[in-house]
Amino acid sequence: MTVTAEASTVVVPQAVPRKVWLSPQRWALVALLVGTAALYLWDLDRSGWANAFYSAAAQAGALSWKAFLFGSSDAANSITVDKPPLSLWLPSLAIRLFGLSTWSILVPQALIGVGSVALLWDAVRRPFGKTAALIAGTVLALTPVAVTIFRFNNPDALLVLLMIAAVWALLRAVDDGRLRWMLLCGGALGLGYLTKQLEVALVMPALACTYLLAGPRSLARRAGELLIGLGAAMVAAGWWVLLVQLWPADKRPWIGGTQTNSILELTLRYNGIGRLNGDEPGSTGSPGFTSPIHLGGRTSAHPWGQPGIARLFEPEQIGGIGWLLPAALVFAVALLVWRGRAPRRDQQRAAVVVSVLWLLTTALVFSFMAGIFHPYYTVALAPSIAAVIGIGVAVCWNARETRWAKGALASAVVLTAATSVVVLRHVPDYYPWLRWVVPVGAVLLLVGLVVAAIPTPVVIAVAALVALAGPAAYSSTTVLRGNVGAMPIAGPVPRVVTAMTKGVGPVERAQVSSATGPGFLLPAGSPGAGTHLVGCTLLDSGVPDRQLVDVLQANAQQYTWVAATVGSVCAAGYQLASGYPVMPVGGFNGTDPSPAPDAFLRLALSKRIHYFIVTNPIHEDRWGHLDTNALIQQWVQRNFTAMRIGRVLIYDLTA
Repeated sequence: MTVTAEASTVVVPQAVPRKVWLSPQRWALVALLVGTAALYLWDLDRSGWANAFYSAAAQAGALSWKAFLFGSSDAANSITVDKPPLSLWLPSLAIRLFGLSTWSILVPQALIGVGSVALLWDAVRRPFGKTAALIAGTVLALTPVAVTIFRFNNPDALLVLLMIAAVWALLRAVDDGRLRWMLLCGGALGLGYLTKQLEVALVMPALACTYLLAGPRSLARRAGELLIGLGAAMVAAGWWVLLVQLWPADKRPWIGGTQTNSILELTLRYNGIGRLNGDEPGSTGSPGFTSPIHLGGRTSAHPWGQPGIARLFEPEQIGGIGWLLPAALVFAVALLVWRGRAPRRDQQRAAVVVSVLWLLTTALVFSFMAGIFHPYYTVALAPSIAAVIGIGVAVCWNARETRWAKGALASAVVLTAATSVVVLRHVPDYYPWLRWVVPVGAVLLLVGLVVAAIPTPVVIAVAALVALAGPAAYSSTTVLRGNVGAMPIAGPVPRVVTAMTKGVGPVERAQVSSATGPGFLLPAGSPGAGTHLVGCTLLDSGVPDRQLVDVLQANAQQYTWVAATVGSVCAAGYQLASGYPVMPVGGFNGTDPSPAPDAFLRLALSKRIHYFIVTNPIHEDRWGHLDTNALIQQWVQRNFTAMRIGRVLIYDLTA
């Protein structure tokens, strides 16, 4: 309370009317966030370790602060994961607090998903109101690839949150011109680099163009403030890069994903320009790489699918992200025309421009990039699609009496129904009724747009059915099925993917397991000679044999590494099961020159590594040569005695 000087009377501030807190909009927001949390948290342990590659690194970070700082695959700090460490820090801290479990690793991801929905809601609400915000938040929450990633432990979840945060902060800077928002925008971009390096740059053209167009003050001042924001991004990311560069190379782990142990190489090639032009030394898509895994028989020229405008509509991608993509493009055109003549500082046009440019830039890059491309990358498209859909539906519905708005709504309905039919054709046995309900609903919705007498609640219900029935079904399937391994899949597995992987591995685990080929180099007469031994693959750590885990745990404290094996995913499975560091020879792809053969020899002879585990064959390159990691495995096989435990061979390096 306060006391006024003139009247000396007590003035009690008016209480906020109760009906404001009980308004339908607030209840709708609460329902959205609670429903999102339930969807993302439900039965998380179904996915096991999810991506064991990152789970093992989170475990390592919980055991060693040095591993935490660098993002090491193992607590003994032999090599890092092939990304910066920021996305590992939350699960590592959760493991320190609550112990190692699926929930400790995946709950932070789910909460990041809820935060992403809430932040997108607020970014859309400010210029367009709560209805548009609610639609945008719902679309993001139910996008199948978003459900997949926010229930998984790949870095993409945190990247999406930081990209939304950068857009939110930029729109605040456009709104009031305060420099702190531009600094926050830059900080979010810098943290995005520490999450997945240059992928965060997908949103940067949209941010720069929007601020130059709609920001306050003169053009020169706006350009200068953009540079200040860029400086904030460099500070937010640069401290870690500088630390890695200045730290003596022999005192830190090898930078995973590189051939030269350089964070700059990782940034510019493996996780940068190489993703665009395909020049990624050591990756599974680089020329000359021979992998035991053949994804669907694709040619070595394009192992990740043919780049082109149709890539996002291929069976592997369309069910995860494509349901509302055509409708979003329709609304993008309609919204740009609608606000085309608005004043330069118009807040609504700024929100439209940043969302549309984010959508177009990301879609074009994903469509034409020649390097490694995985379907779950498309989660970076989900917020921009959701924002454009939310804004477009709200604006066009309010203006539905006009020809342009009615045309946009009708076009979006037709394209959404057609896209749903295309998606469901790839999974003919998946809820057959959906293939009829969505088109029939689209027809009813078109009639409702023409006949204004139909009650609005009925039109809204049918519209939700047409737009969200398919994504909601795919999302529920994702939740019930779970995802294990390095390649999470949204919804049911398309028929074409099932055919490509027939006889290769368990499709229900959403993995493409490798089948061993010729060239398993074992000394004649040794256990397993001439047989196929598969305990894990490039993409799936599998479940280590209990007897093998017991062997690894025996006297484990006496060794720096209880074992070594080629490939980070295989090593991760043994490390998570045993609780002790396992050296991933060669990093994720098994092609990084770490450790060097002579360094491995010294470690073995000094008895710092107890066992060497062989699960897969040695593969020669296209010239018939062995890389350094194959040489290590060959040296072990020729100089130590093998013991067969389950599906693997194990060599005691201390014998």
